Order: sequence, then structure tokens, then C-alpha cells
Amino acid sequence: MEPRTLRVLEFEKICRALADHAETDMGRAKALELRPSSEESEVRRRCRETEEAHTWDRLQGGASFQGVKDMAAAVRHSARGGVLSAEQLFSVAEVIRAGRRVRRSLEQLQPRAGTPLLWACAEGIADLPDVEEVIRKSVAEDGSVLDTASPELAALRRRRRAVSERIRAVLDDMIRSPTMQKHLQESLVTVRDGRYCLPVRAEFKNSFRGIVHDQSASGQTFFIEPAAIVPLGNELRSLEVQEEREIERILIQLSGVVGREEERLLDVVERLGRLDFALAKARLGRAMDAVPPQFVGGGKLRLRRCRHPFIPGDQVVPVDVLLGDGYHVLIITGPNTGGKTVALKTAGLMACMAQSGLFIPAESGSELSVFARVFADIGDEQSIEQSLSTFSGHMKHIIQMLDQVDGQSLVLLDEIGAGTDPAEGAALAEAILEYLADRGVRTIATTHYGDLKAFAYSTNGVMNASVEFDPDTLRPTYRLLIGVPGRSNALAVARRLGLRRDILEGAKRRLGADDVRVEDMIRQLEEARRHAEQEAERARRDRQEAERLRERWESQVRQWEEDLENRTARAQEQARRIVATAEREVKAVLDELRRLQVLDREQVKEHHFTELRRRLDAVRPAVRLDRAPSSAGAGGDAGAVSPGDTVDVLSLQQKGTVLQIQGNEALIQIGALKTRIPVSQLRKDAKPASAPSSPVPVRRREAGVGMELDLRGMTVEEAAPEIDKYLDRAVVAGLSTVHLIHGKGTGALRIGVQQYLRTHPHVRSFRNGGPGEGGLGVTVVELK
Repeated sequence: MEPRTLRVLEFEKICRALADHAETDMGRAKALELRPSSEESEVRRRCRETEEAHTWDRLQGGASFQGVKDMAAAVRHSARGGVLSAEQLFSVAEVIRAGRRVRRSLEQLQPRAGTPLLWACAEGIADLPDVEEVIRKSVAEDGSVLDTASPELAALRRRRRAVSERIRAVLDDMIRSPTMQKHLQESLVTVRDGRYCLPVRAEFKNSFRGIVHDQSASGQTFFIEPAAIVPLGNELRSLEVQEEREIERILIQLSGVVGREEERLLDVVERLGRLDFALAKARLGRAMDAVPPQFVGGGKLRLRRCRHPFIPGDQVVPVDVLLGDGYHVLIITGPNTGGKTVALKTAGLMACMAQSGLFIPAESGSELSVFARVFADIGDEQSIEQSLSTFSGHMKHIIQMLDQVDGQSLVLLDEIGAGTDPAEGAALAEAILEYLADRGVRTIATTHYGDLKAFAYSTNGVMNASVEFDPDTLRPTYRLLIGVPGRSNALAVARRLGLRRDILEGAKRRLGADDVRVEDMIRQLEEARRHAEQEAERARRDRQEAERLRERWESQVRQWEEDLENRTARAQEQARRIVATAEREVKAVLDELRRLQVLDREQVKEHHFTELRRRLDAVRPAVRLDRAPSSAGAGGDAGAVSPGDTVDVLSLQQKGTVLQIQGNEALIQIGALKTRIPVSQLRKDAKPASAPSSPVPVRRREAGVGMELDLRGMTVEEAAPEIDKYLDRAVVAGLSTVHLIHGKGTGALRIGVQQYLRTHPHVRSFRNGGPGEGGLGVTVVELK
């Protein structure tokens, strides 16, 4: 890419804006050195890198490069045997930490959104924990060397502090002395040339024993180190020198550690710079509200609503620039300050930004080709030093361009042929454009010459365009119109400004008939175009509204479907839980019925059956969740089932005999159990009823089951059967908690009872009695 092209397109401003978004010196350097590439593979790689950085920034906010400095020069210096300062060493440690942080950030991003280019860069960042650890152990963030750097340094500093404290103690005693105070200018201790001194008045300097190190500007105060502390001061100075030598030794040692890792540290610095640069590209695109460019072949340029990046957003007018579809030369005409040059620069800048891997401020879907060369002749080329006029300067540059252009080039020409005789300039401009058109060079040119409008109409591969002018306001709208040549508008402007009518008529008579017809034709074309654009805008809005309604409807349908799926899933899960609960409860009831069948009738109470019936009623809603059985297997009704019939009890999956029917319920004998069952849950047995089994005699007892069982005085062997019978009765009675009283004694009965409870089928848990429950003399049992 020609440096002159980048200069006239102001590409350096893009680079400076990009550098402002970088956090590191390395990233800023890469931004300022950025240049467009003409290799399509490299351009696509750059753009993919920017898109990946955009994803990284959007999903995770990128990564922090805080504290990262360009330490490449320092690392090379240490590798050559140089000694780094403590601040430089700490910066090296920060680079190592930042590399680990950035790598971790991209590693966490990969499962959510693959960024292969960035991850390939981050994956190679070397982790040097040993180097970082030894530096952080020795150097603080403020650049000081820590006591932990070496045992010798810590010992020297302890001794130095002790000597300093002794000196301060001696000086404090001297300051507090009434005799000494009259010799002092102020009661304070100061330091001169690293020595502790007292401010002594000038008249007492000869009588004050010590060493003079300084005096005030007025000569009234002498700063004297008292003789009493001179030995201590000498010792302190000796310790300070030793400390400085130890620090120097530590810095030399740490610099050697850094120098030995030169290659890997330089690689870390380079990779961090590349990742910071990639994030800067993404953040610049976000700041410009830019989009990724789409690349196509054939030298096409389809820029939709592109904006010059440095015109404020509230002032910029988006333009469409189309080139390569049926024509490859675009001639833009129109009045001065109408936006021709801005449109020209915008198109060139979009191409340079895209080929640099940057997002472009345009509408999504904008397409560009990768151009091998971009040439631009824009601005005033006048040169006093080279004795070149404006025309000569432009022509010299155009001649150089024409020797280099080919079908892979993009040429931008501003006011081609200007600065000389209009007739000759127009003829020269037409010849240059024809030369470029014949060679298939993609060209955008601006001009004032009306003759070039006719040239565009009559030449294959050349298209007219213009910047729109509002005749009502006499102001340009800055919109670029493809396919419509620009009008002069001079007479319209003069009429609007109040020029006499007779002068305007004279001017019209002087215009040729062809000129008038062309102007009228252009005016009619513009009116037709405006009408078509209004219709297209209405259609666009209608289409957007239709899309919005369709998306809203689809979103609602998706929401309804998801809601239905969730409700169905919840209902199925609820039904599953209810059925499972019912199955467990019915099984428990059947087990209890089977147990009651073998009991003596007197041991069974009526409330046993009442409790079983309550438990069956509690699970009845779960049975109703099932689909109703077919007529062949459905439960009967009062007319189909009669007393004496043998029936299947569907809810219990047991056979029984009908004893009595009352309304919608029947009294059923199931073994030793009599219970009432809804007729809908009965199905008449097709087999002949066998002789009903003789009911088991039941012995009735008047007393209910108590909440406690007294076992005191029993042995463990005697207590076990009593506990078993009591717990059976308690379960049938529906008790959830009972108390077994065994007394404290030696604890043998308590231990035996609790061991027996551990394996009992009715026991959920047990514990010793608490305060108010009998303490260790009672075991509280929770029943299943």
C-alpha cells in the first residue's frame, strides 16, 4: 500500500484511535505500525482474529493487562549480563502473572465460544512460576528490595535499625537536657549527608563538640553531629554500605535468573502484545459501531450505509458505494462542499481498514474485494519547492499511478483534470478514465465537468453518480446517488437568492438547447428517483414491521411450547411421585392385612381397620390420576354387584366378598378385614365364588394402646416379646412416638432394649429421654 495513499486518506488517524484502545506499550506499538495487507489469506486471518477478540470482549470483557510493560529491552539487557533495577524486575514478574491471567481467561472461554487464533497465541504463553516467585520474594511493588530477599540483608537491616535507635536515644536525651537546649536553634534532630545532626546556634558552634556537616543559608544555624554519636554514626554508615552491596548482589542474582529465561520471556511479551492489539481492534470496532467486512472476489465494492469514522455521529450522512456490478468506473458529480470528496475518502478508507483486519463503520453485509494496490490522488498537490502548479502536481502523480495500475487495483481520483483550461481538462480526464476503464481498473472519480456525464452514459463499464442537492433549502444533503448525474443548480441557487428574473432569462437563452434538455432530464430522473426511494423506504419499514411481528409471534409460540413442555414434565413428575407413594402405602396396608389375618380376633381393634381405611382414602387421588379402565375391565356399579358376590378390589389388588351395599359404597369382607370400598373400585369375579373362609375369631379388648410401656423389673429376654407386641399394636393404632420405660439401674436393660430396637421393622429411630422425659431411664421410639 502506497504511503502517500494512506496519508491522503488519513489512515494514521485510524492507527492513533486504535492505539488509544490498547492497554500495553506493545499493543500501542502494533497499532501505530498497522498497515493494510494485499494478501487475501492474511486479510481474512486478521479479520477472523478481530472477530474472535470481539467475542472474547463481549462474553468475558477480554482480559486485564494492568501492570504489563514492554520489558523486551530489559530482558535482552539482563541476558547480556546487565543488572536490572528492582522496578524492572518487578515489572518482569507482572508480565509473567499477566500471561498466566490472560491464558486462563481464554482457556475458560473455549467451551463457550471457540477462538482458535487467539487460543493458539495464548496457549503458547510460557508460565514461569519459579522466576515470578523468586522476584516477588525479593522485590516489592514500590521497587524496594524486601528483607526476605536474603538472610544477610535481613540481618544487616536489623542491625542498622538497632544502631539508628541508639543514636536517636542519645540525641533525644541531649535535646531534653536544659543545658543543651540553650545551644540549639530548635529542639529537633535532622539528617545531613546521611548523618544525624542537631541545629546549633552560630554563637555556640565552637563550644559544641562534634562535626559540622552543614549550615543554614543565613549562617545563623550550624548542623553538627555530636561527638557522642560519631562512632555510632560511623557504624551506621558502614552498615548502610554493606546493605547497598547486598542489595546489588541480590539484583545481580535476580537479573541472571531473568537473563537465563530470555527467549521465553521475550515470547511472552510478544504474545501479550498481540492479544492486547487484537482486543484493541475489537474495542475500536465497538466504539465506531462497526461491523465485520465480508470479502468477495471480482473487484466488487458494496458498501451499505458506510460512514466516515471521524465525522461526528450526529452529523455524518451514511452513503452507499457500489462498484463492480456491471461497471467498474464510478464518476461522481455535484456542487462544491456537497460531499464528493468525503464519499471518495470514505470508500478508500473502508478498503484500507478492511484489509488491515479492522471492522468497518457500515451496515452489516457490506462486501469488499481485497485490492493489491490502492492509489489515491486527493487534495492540493501544489509545490513551490518543485515549481509545480496544482494541475502539474496532480498530473505528475497520476502519471506514476498509470504506470502501476492493473485489474487488481483501486484508484481514487478527486477533481480529475482540474486546475487547467476546462475544455482541455475535461478531454484529458475523459481520456484517463477511458484508459482505466479499458483495463478493468476499479476507479472512483469526482469532477465538475459536465462532459464526463455524457461520457459515463456512452461508455460501457462506466456509471454516473452524484451528491444530492436540495433545491428548496439550497443545501447539499451529502447523499450519494448511484446512476444519477449531478446537476449544476447554479440558476436555481441564483433564483432562490433573488437574482433579477430578466437576468435569469438571459442566462437560460445563452444555454444551449441540449444543455437545457439534459438538465430537465436530470431533474425528472431525480424526482422519479426520490419517489422510488420513498416507496422503497415505506416497503422497507413495512418489511421490518412484518419481521418484527413474525419474530414476536415465533417468540410467543416458542414460549408457549416451552411452557407446555415444562407443565407436562411437572405434571408427569407429580403423577409419578403420587403413584409411587400410593404403591408404597397400598403395599403397607396389604402387609398389615396379612398380619392381622393371623392374629387372634381379640387382639384386633376396630380402630385398626379405621386407620387402614384412612390410609387407603389418602392415596385415592393418585388412583384417579390413572386413565379409566375399559368397559371390559372397569369397576362395576350398584346394579352389577350384589351381596354375596366375589369381587376384585382394584385399589387393593385383593379378592373379597360383598356383605352389604349402601349407595355408592359396599361393605367388603377381605379375610379377617371388613372395610367399605367405593363400588367403582370393585369388579365382579367371573369365577364362581368359593366357600367363604371362616372368619378368624377376634378377641376384643376395651383398653386402647398407651403411649408408653413399662418394662421395669423384666430381663431383656422377658422384655423383647412384650416390646414386639406393643410396637405392633402401636403401629396399627397409628402412633408415631412411644416411650419404653426401663429405668436407669445398671443400664443393662436399657442397652438390651436399644439393641433389640436397632433391627425392629417398625422402628424408624430411637433416643434416650431428654429432660422432663425420664432421662436415661426412658427410650423414646419414633415409629415408621
